[in-house]
Amino acid sequence: MAEARKPRVIKTRPGISETPAGESDSSSAAVRSTSSKVSVAPLTDVPDEKPAARKFSVPRPGASRIKEKTEPKQKKAGAKAAPAQTDAPVKESGDGGATVLAFPMPEHKRRRRNILYSVAGVAAVLALVMGMAMFSPVLGVRTVVFDGQKLVGEGTLQLAVAPLINKPLPQIRESEVQELLGTVVQVKSSSIEARPPSTLVVHIVERVPVALLKNGEDYLLVDQDGVQLGSTKDPASALLPLIDGGTAAIGQDTFQAMTAVLANLPQSILSQLANATAKSPDAVELALADGRSVVWGNASDMELKAQVLEALLTAPMPTAEPGKPAPVPAKVFDVSAPRHPVTR
Repeated sequence: MAEARKPRVIKTRPGISETPAGESDSSSAAVRSTSSKVSVAPLTDVPDEKPAARKFSVPRPGASRIKEKTEPKQKKAGAKAAPAQTDAPVKESGDGGATVLAFPMPEHKRRRRNILYSVAGVAAVLALVMGMAMFSPVLGVRTVVFDGQKLVGEGTLQLAVAPLINKPLPQIRESEVQELLGTVVQVKSSSIEARPPSTLVVHIVERVPVALLKNGEDYLLVDQDGVQLGSTKDPASALLPLIDGGTAAIGQDTFQAMTAVLANLPQSILSQLANATAKSPDAVELALADGRSVVWGNASDMELKAQVLEALLTAPMPTAEPGKPAPVPAKVFDVSAPRHPVTR
């Protein structure tokens, strides 16, 4: 007779209890105890299956640890995705969510915005007012007043600026007035002054004749630049020093030197001059009406030379010493070196 078969003992890992074959506990199914590192999680109910066919899954060892490691990351990701709590006004979206519309504006930004709006408003008003003034017929020129003219007549000047009548004052430019007066040779320069609502004042700087330029039978009145301001047949009527050479002399260096000297002489000396000559720009000589002459030299130190010459011409005659002949009056005044003048 065969010997009875002994029950087989299955050795498990540490932590797993041994259960003899054939024995069962009070539960409907025996489940082998596992390591503390392994968790037993039952499967969810599968639809359309009988309760008896319910299955359980035993996770692999280490699965719980992987789950523990991944869950914090999921929580962190969820924390980032969660909307931040804010007091900003929100608007409900169509799907039930919320969308942030705007954050409250800081006080300094609100003040800066208000200042910018105010400045823009003021600039717009000023632009509108200036635009209306530029084209308003209320500010149209009705009267033109001239100041400073002596040689040219009022009628000639009024005729030259006739195109400015009825033109708005803000549109009139100084360059435009100078261009209109360019046809009047006596006018050297001009400046304007607006007097609303309808008056324009033009300040005239005239050219001053400094010499008579002999040109054949005529005598031309010329200024320092050689501009011809008029003509005469009688040189005595102009009371100006005479320069010979005709119109060909205008623009030459000697002519420029002579006219520069004559333009800087005081009227007290200029009225005594008979003529002016120059062999070169550095050798200008003046002849007085009483026969005396002046060696002027070049065009340097003009004011100082004029002061020294005036003092020499107005100095009293020296008195004769007893027993000696009377001194001869000076006929030549050399002021080419004004700090060391010479008379002879």
